[in-house]
Amino acid sequence: MTTHGAQAEQLAAQYLQQQGLKLIAQNYRSRFGEIDLIMHDGTTVVFIEVRLRRNAGFGGAAASIDARKQKRIISTAQQYLAGLARVPPCRFDAVLFDDAREGNMQWLKNAFDA
Repeated sequence: MTTHGAQAEQLAAQYLQQQGLKLIAQNYRSRFGEIDLIMHDGTTVVFIEVRLRRNAGFGGAAASIDARKQKRIISTAQQYLAGLARVPPCRFDAVLFDDAREGNMQWLKNAFDA
């Protein structure tokens, strides 16, 4: 992960914690891929993809979470959930940075469905 990517993840984690979410895991890895942040929002487990795009020439941060990337995140989330005694309500969010400025963050709840 690039230094800018790590900074974006840290900013996202801090922001979401200020919004009341609780961090469960950061950079959770499986054979399918990685989930940047896993957090609790009340009783809901939230799988969060953090994307930083400093150049919007390729569609920006939101466009970079394509169907292939979503499939990897979903498969990794399923592996995480398989290790729990009970499957809680879940959702997939995205935190987007379209440039390196801290003030340019967008939190998309329910960014995609499994």
